[in-house]
Amino acid sequence: MAREAGVSTATVSRALRGLPNVDPVTRERVRQVAERLDYVVSPAASRLASGRAGAIAVITPYIARWYFGRVLSGIERVLQASELDLLLSSIGDPSETHRVPPHRKLRRRVDGFLVISLSTDTEGVSEIFDADLPVALIDTERPGCWSVGIDDVAGARMAVQHLINLGHERIGLISGRPLPTPFRPEENRWIGYRDALVDAGLPVEPDLEACGHFTIEGGERAMTTLLARPHPPTAVFAMSDEMAFGALRSLRAHGLQPGADVSVVGFDGHEMSEHLDLTTIVQPVEEIGARAAQTLLDALDRPGVEPQQVILPLSMVVRGSTALRRDRTTAPVS
Repeated sequence: MAREAGVSTATVSRALRGLPNVDPVTRERVRQVAERLDYVVSPAASRLASGRAGAIAVITPYIARWYFGRVLSGIERVLQASELDLLLSSIGDPSETHRVPPHRKLRRRVDGFLVISLSTDTEGVSEIFDADLPVALIDTERPGCWSVGIDDVAGARMAVQHLINLGHERIGLISGRPLPTPFRPEENRWIGYRDALVDAGLPVEPDLEACGHFTIEGGERAMTTLLARPHPPTAVFAMSDEMAFGALRSLRAHGLQPGADVSVVGFDGHEMSEHLDLTTIVQPVEEIGARAAQTLLDALDRPGVEPQQVILPLSMVVRGSTALRRDRTTAPVS
């Protein structure tokens, strides 16, 4: 092809890869020759020439759960557009499992790491930072690392403040698992829940907290536990929509109407929340994954750039699962 275009092989390589320092006329001539010869750039050859592996490793606690699946969808979209492979390592709940740290298996096969939701000092994750590869974090932070996420504290405060504005004073919490937790979003949402209560002069009562393990079934069990308390809550903040779905199911099983009898707020913006009339805090889940992937690619292309923290906006969608406290007919003065 270089002979046909009348240029060197190095010029052909630069022209086809879109690199600078190639005359536009020459670049077009190379393109026309490549088209005539049905030449297709080999990704493998390009990777070999660039010294890159052509793959990104994603470290996630779970794959099957809705949130992580949607984040992965956003990541895959960006990597696919850049012709990069995605290598996935699901380590499960790090508080319950002990696996070979992912970097030992993947560091020679990837150009960088994306870590979803896990605290960076978690066993099996902290070692990644010794691999001398760029790392971008999702929903967690570490000095000197790129990160993309939301303000989980603010999101939880928004949810609880909505319930307070409706006159609720006994506000329960359905969390994922007991604190301390290796999952940074869960810890931050608990802080937001607590701070909203304290700022409103309401007590933080451990008796009004139950674990739902981020599943529908777990949320149902947690809501049933809260309803059995001597003084059950009139409203509940669930740290995920899936746990909120379970809470709604528990209420109906006990003959209670969501909103009218007990208010429920979820967190995520799951597409099923609209069908179940759930009030929820909406986060741009796929965009979080896509922005994190693009951030890591930018870090690879510009290694000297100072890492930044990207915070994406949240919103709340109010639906029928929340309403004024039953013994109130008007909202309190806030």
